Amino acid sequence: MIGIRVPAPSVVRGMDEIPRKIDLGAFGVWRHDRTEPELAVALEGLGYGTLWLGNVTDPDLTEAERLLDATDRLVVATGIVNIWSNPADRVARAYRRIAGRHPDRFLLGVGAGHPEATKEFVRPYEALNAYLDVLDAGGVPVARRALAALGPRVLRLAGDRTAAAHPYLVTPEHTRRARELLGAGPLLAPEQKVVLETDPAKARAIGDATLGFYLDLTNYVGNLRRLGFDDADFADGGSDRLFDALIVHGGPDRVAEGVRAHLDAGADHVAVQLLHADGADPLPGYRALAEALKTGGEQAAGPVVREP
Repeated sequence: MIGIRVPAPSVVRGMDEIPRKIDLGAFGVWRHDRTEPELAVALEGLGYGTLWLGNVTDPDLTEAERLLDATDRLVVATGIVNIWSNPADRVARAYRRIAGRHPDRFLLGVGAGHPEATKEFVRPYEALNAYLDVLDAGGVPVARRALAALGPRVLRLAGDRTAAAHPYLVTPEHTRRARELLGAGPLLAPEQKVVLETDPAKARAIGDATLGFYLDLTNYVGNLRRLGFDDADFADGGSDRLFDALIVHGGPDRVAEGVRAHLDAGADHVAVQLLHADGADPLPGYRALAEALKTGGEQAAGPVVREP
């Protein structure tokens, strides 16, 4: 079982009791597109532990609630709720509504996003702290929230004020560094992009547009520079070296190996984002990857993050 660390009572504000651990499983699915309940049910049946919802624009979190209502065991996590466009008090009310119905199956992930997306992007570290203060006052337990984190300062904040760090567009080397910085306690749940295609040229054709989008965003480029990439890697939509490092591609077994590399580097859970051709049904890919990852068996289990 993968458990989220339950903080000591002294650091949990705005809550009457400490919630039980939440089981994310070793592997989850990260979805940028709207997810229909039928797909969520199928992913649960394949053994994925968590469904991560990207691009959350509704502070009432109705999609998360809808997917929880449709499933029995699947954890739903937001990856992420943007702090600039979703008022914290309204998000806290939504959290309480959802947690009241699904107390052990909802993880609220929040983050500052990137400066190119919002004119309000000023002093993000201070803004994150202030947002977490409102969540504290609104009754969102530390043990039920995660923070998008790339650089050392925000990774430390994730470890101090939430249960989990959720890095996006990272490599296993970033995961190794993040685990060293966080220590053994906080959950580390990176996102990993994958393409199930053995032809490298076809894989690039599927993943290029996604990678190119992020190479125009300063926070991601800055993080990649810290990992040793340079201007040559960011030119013309990204070098082959950068593509191979950020988007695992190949057959199911090869992709599963790349996903598991994060666990080997210290992650507790990996959120897999499957990239595919426009209009393609993603379910066969999720099924093939689930078989390679053995999500339905004992081998899917990872280390338990225990209560302090």
